[in-house]
Amino acid sequence: METTTGNTSQLERTLNLAISLAGMQAEVDNRLKRLARTVKMDGFRPGKVPFKIVTQQYSGQVRQEVLGDAVQKNFAEAVKAQDMKVAGYPRIEAKPVEGESQDLLFTATFEVYPEVVVGDISAARIERPQVAIGDTEVDKTIDILRKQRVTYDPVKRAAAAGDQVAIDYRGTLDGVEFQGGQAKDYKLVLGEGKTLKDFEGPIIGMKAGKSKTFELTFPEDYHAKEMAGKTVTFEVTLNQVSEPKLPEVDADFAKSLGVLDGNLETMRGEIKANLEREGKKRIDARIKEGVMQALLDTTPLELPKALVEMEIDRLREGAGEDMRARGMDVGDIAFPSHLFEEQARRRVSLGLILSEVVKANKLQANAEQVRERVNEFAESYEQPEHVVAWYYGEPSRLAEVESLVMEDNVVQWALARANVVDAAIIFDELMGA
Repeated sequence: METTTGNTSQLERTLNLAISLAGMQAEVDNRLKRLARTVKMDGFRPGKVPFKIVTQQYSGQVRQEVLGDAVQKNFAEAVKAQDMKVAGYPRIEAKPVEGESQDLLFTATFEVYPEVVVGDISAARIERPQVAIGDTEVDKTIDILRKQRVTYDPVKRAAAAGDQVAIDYRGTLDGVEFQGGQAKDYKLVLGEGKTLKDFEGPIIGMKAGKSKTFELTFPEDYHAKEMAGKTVTFEVTLNQVSEPKLPEVDADFAKSLGVLDGNLETMRGEIKANLEREGKKRIDARIKEGVMQALLDTTPLELPKALVEMEIDRLREGAGEDMRARGMDVGDIAFPSHLFEEQARRRVSLGLILSEVVKANKLQANAEQVRERVNEFAESYEQPEHVVAWYYGEPSRLAEVESLVMEDNVVQWALARANVVDAAIIFDELMGA
């Protein structure tokens, strides 16, 4: 085998591979002989098929297998000899045989991983949010929980914002019904924003049994492109008006939240504990994001195109699976690569940087850290021991936890070196309310 190397870009490499014809033919003959001992063919007993017939029948297939194995073996030996770390898969191309050459010649083109030199993050400013959770936050959460359990009682008055109405409607465009523009006894909470404001507006003030006809123009950016910017006519009949009724904050309410004895102070304590737990998750996530951005900003990299393309494929596949899980029919839709390129580049960059930081600073996750994290995940469940067993019952699940612990180790490593600034933040802002 003869190899030569050449650089066509900073990360792209080429290898010239030479495979001996004589050696290849010898391997083809050996495989055909082994095959002849077991091959089955009509008219012959197993192992008794004449070698000439076996050769005629299988030599082409065997030759292709031998050639593929030889190219793969020679390529692996060549990159190992030159201490190259291949990113992605090589592109193998045959070269013309020159003169009386006794070798088959191939060119392998591929990319290598970049050298990662982690930047100095000592000057990086990372904010550490500080939030106070007290009675105000607990009261707001109770209000949210009450609204989630709202019921509606029928009333004999005109519809107002906040009411639930049951309506029949029929929409027409130039006198013709359009798809999705009709419904019977459709329930709608006025002011909730689930339909167009211009559709809800005319319903406010109507009473049960009344009908109204009005025009509506769909926004130019309406999700149904065929209706965007179109003016249609709606005929609406109001069947029933119901006003909201929030549950009282009493023992029954506490029991509905899982407080078995209905004690309100216990309920408030559990709500506060949940808020603190969720707040900590959000704070940790913000800090981690700050650390990751600091690493990206201080460690510029040229990325192998092959790794970026592989990550784009993973993100594209994940998007399709997510949409199908939501009940959406994606069919054969092909998501354009550019939708995922920025995210893919970020993920590849962070993967390379984190790998180097972990290796250089011995930040691998240990068994004790992994167990502690699994216990944290499990503590919010009624039967935490089952959750722990679930994680430890499947290596891939445990690997995900190990990856999270490793990232946490990197965060702690970075915070010990960066300029960390405490920043007060209100709870609603932290939660994205």
